Amino acid sequence: MYVCLCNAISDKTLREVVRRYQPKSIQQLRHFVPVGKQCGKCLRAAREIMDEEMQHPPLYKEIA
Repeated sequence: MYVCLCNAISDKTLREVVRRYQPKSIQQLRHFVPVGKQCGKCLRAAREIMDEEMQHPPLYKEIA
């Protein structure tokens, strides 16, 4: 499902970015994906996805 229609960012993309980079804020998330940079309607959904993913710690840590 698309979360950000302006930039065509899906929930799957957001979840992958949050799992991999563990951003602590929307501002940090924006370093990886351009979420909420146009109309801003996606920010609430992006925050919910980020909070949900941060509750589940990664099973492993990347070495490289």
